[in-house]
Amino acid sequence: MVAESRADVQHCGMDALALLNLQIAWGADEALLEAPLDRFTIAAPRAAAPAAASAPAGPAPVRGDPPDRFRPPADPLRELPAQEPPRGNPAERALSLALQAETLPALRAAIESFDGCALRQTASHTVFAAGDPAAGVLAIGDPPGAEEDRSGQPFAGAEGAFLDRMLASIGVQRDTLLLTPLIPWRPPGGRPPSAPELAICLPFLHRLIALADPRLIVIFGTLPARALHPGRRRGVAWVDLSGPWGTRPSLALPGLSALLKTPTLRRDAWKGLRLLRRALDGAGTH
Repeated sequence: MVAESRADVQHCGMDALALLNLQIAWGADEALLEAPLDRFTIAAPRAAAPAAASAPAGPAPVRGDPPDRFRPPADPLRELPAQEPPRGNPAERALSLALQAETLPALRAAIESFDGCALRQTASHTVFAAGDPAAGVLAIGDPPGAEEDRSGQPFAGAEGAFLDRMLASIGVQRDTLLLTPLIPWRPPGGRPPSAPELAICLPFLHRLIALADPRLIVIFGTLPARALHPGRRRGVAWVDLSGPWGTRPSLALPGLSALLKTPTLRRDAWKGLRLLRRALDGAGTH
């Protein structure tokens, strides 16, 4: 309990009994220290502390301080300097993170931790590449749809099943390729990604291409083809695709959603699949 003189109590505007009743009403009904603590005299010893300039580092004990065994342990993280946040706009931050990734798992971790794109906040899952990283063939598709967003896997749902049938027609299975969407997150409502969203996400795809180092790149969909190869000529043919990864032969095919809705596009898709089969057999890409 607080040891106070009657003069001090009267100075506070209430007598000792009223103060005691007030402390009990506040829940101060139990002594926490071994001896009473007069808080009106604590400030004076603190003012006299500078006399010991050569004393060991650390705060001087103050009358009434709790014993060391009751002090919480020091938090070592609080002693570390605060880390400087990444600099630049979101696209520059994405590029910096992407370039730091030395492996595909590291790139996936960088994408999943990146908070500079609003699409990540509305998507259910981050959709990263799946398949065989050493396949030598990278298939790039449209942004994730509803099925990809729910499963976290590229080329899922009806479009994925259609791709499986297309590949089977030339004797290829999906697990012998590396598959990835253009961007890792589904835009709300399945809308096309905006130009700023593409600018933020494309560094991750560019880095994926550089790390996977495919021999051939197959692009499904108009949007991925335009994003990766704005100046490509129309028609189904192997075209050199250049970027931070160097130059690779690329083949642009209609998107899987368009192929499901418009059967007349399947003629071009079949032509492209035959070109892919010839390239896999070593017959060339030109």
